[in-house]
Amino acid sequence: MDKTVQGILRQNVGITEETKIPEKYHRENLGQRVRQYRVDQGLTQTKLAKLSGLSHSALSKIENNQLSPTFETILKIIGGLNIDISELLTSIQNKPPRTRQVFTRKGKGGIHETKNYLYETLCNEIINKKMIPILTRIKSHSLEKFGEMMRHSGEELFFVLEGTVELITEHYASVKLEQGDCAYFDSSMGHACISTEEKDAVIFWVSTPN
Repeated sequence: MDKTVQGILRQNVGITEETKIPEKYHRENLGQRVRQYRVDQGLTQTKLAKLSGLSHSALSKIENNQLSPTFETILKIIGGLNIDISELLTSIQNKPPRTRQVFTRKGKGGIHETKNYLYETLCNEIINKKMIPILTRIKSHSLEKFGEMMRHSGEELFFVLEGTVELITEHYASVKLEQGDCAYFDSSMGHACISTEEKDAVIFWVSTPN
C-alpha cells in the first residue's frame, strides 16, 4: 500500500518549544540520520531492516549513501524507527519559534514521488504543524493502475488546481471534481485520487497530522 501520505501525516516532530534540538538532527545526510536514529535506539541493521520490511542489503546501502531511497522506502524506515517523517526530511532550527511564519517559493518545496503522486510538501521549516500542506500532481489515470486504496489517520481537504480528478472512496460513490472544486473526507476511509484526463491533474492538498 502507498504509505507516503500516511507518513507525511503522522504526528509532527515530537519536540516541544522548551526542548533543545539535538545537534544530530541538523545533519543533511539522510543515510547518516537513519544510522544515527538506529544506533540511538540500540537496533542492529538486521533488526531495523526486519521492522521496516526491507532487506538488510538495501538498508545498509541507504545508510552508506550507496542507494537513494524512494519515499515509500523512507516511510518504511520511519515506521521501523517509530519516528515522524519530519525528523528525517525537515531542516530543524536550534531556536524554536514563538510566533511562526514561513514562506515556500514556487517550486522550492520538498519533492517526494511515488508511482501515483508527485508530492511537493510546503512550509517544511515549521515543526509541530496542525495541518500539512502539499501540492500534489496526480499521475495515475485508473484505479487499476493506482492499486490498493490508501488509509491513514486524520482528515483531508483538497482543491483542484488543474485537470479533472476522480475521488474514489470505499464507502461512497466516486465523484468527479473539476478545476475549482474541492473535497473533504476522513483519511481513515480507503481513498484514491486519479486523473480522468490524459494529462496529470494538480491539487492543493491539506491534511491533519492525526
